[in-house]
Amino acid sequence: MIHISNQIYVFETNFYKSGGSKLNETARSFKMIAEEVNKIEEMTFIWVTDGIGWNSARKKLKETFDVLDTLYNINDLENNILKNIIK
Repeated sequence: MIHISNQIYVFETNFYKSGGSKLNETARSFKMIAEEVNKIEEMTFIWVTDGIGWNSARKKLKETFDVLDTLYNINDLENNILKNIIK
């Protein structure tokens, strides 16, 4: 968690090297969290996830991406995406 001025940034990070039903549940859970956090102006939820495990759960990940515009992967971090978000 990072607190800057009147904004709180909450992070979740994970990496999956294999697929399975856990990924669908993870994506569904974070979609629900994103929908709730989006209601709070002073809070930003940032999810960084990556790994080939997501190949088997692309549909659920896409559903989460559609409601969570702060969903990133390792490549995004390497390209300094956080500099554009956290100010």
